[in-house]
Amino acid sequence: MKENLEQKRFQKNPIKGTKFTIAISSAKGGVGKSTFATNLAIALKKIGCKVGLLDADIYGPSLPKLFSIEGKPESDGQNLKPILKYDIQCMSIGFLTDEQTPMIWRGPMVTSAIKTFTQKVAWKDLDFIIVDMPPGTGDTQLTFSQEINMDGVIIISTPQEIALQDVKRGIRMFDKLKVNIIGLIDNMSFFIGDDGKKYPIFGQGGVKKTAEEFKKEFLGEIPINSEIGKLGDMGKPIVESKPDHEISKIYLSLAEKIKSIYL
Repeated sequence: MKENLEQKRFQKNPIKGTKFTIAISSAKGGVGKSTFATNLAIALKKIGCKVGLLDADIYGPSLPKLFSIEGKPESDGQNLKPILKYDIQCMSIGFLTDEQTPMIWRGPMVTSAIKTFTQKVAWKDLDFIIVDMPPGTGDTQLTFSQEINMDGVIIISTPQEIALQDVKRGIRMFDKLKVNIIGLIDNMSFFIGDDGKKYPIFGQGGVKKTAEEFKKEFLGEIPINSEIGKLGDMGKPIVESKPDHEISKIYLSLAEKIKSIYL
């Protein structure tokens, strides 16, 4: 597996200053992709990896809020310097614009911004850069898939069919573009009530069934927990602020799996 990954890296341009690029995709908005990306990045950091986090959602950047970053990146006139938070190198279009300013950009401008973040940011000595992709299968996904060496993608979904329809389109897109799909995550899969019972409010088993249908690995379930959203809104992701929480342990286990694949 690792030998095959090394061979593929010579086919496209890796992001300078990084070893491996892992994209987090959903193809569907509102399934917790950005929250997943931030917590996975922190989990990789906590197991000893050097990590960067690139918020590639130009129209709806979440990283400034999820990491509570208000400053702007410095520049030496040629490259932007990532903002360091929680010992993770971070970059987002949200660092360069006002929080409520809409990005009314056509495709070529989006592509230009993505190339700036992958070619004109001084990422330094990273084992992994985690890329939080926007929803859909548009310009950003194509730019990364066709021009940047993406070593793998994790696809996030809730179990309901309306989300899985878009996920299936995303799987076909990445397969067609020959991007390795690490596996699928069932996010917000259930919540545990005060009575101790599991309640699968978005349905049950849909993500695992989709993984089996497309012969992809099913990476597990992440339940709904009020602490995840509350801490995310505070800019203190759960894996950073409560590393012993049951949810954090899920992320740390997944981080160990990714580390074992690539390093």
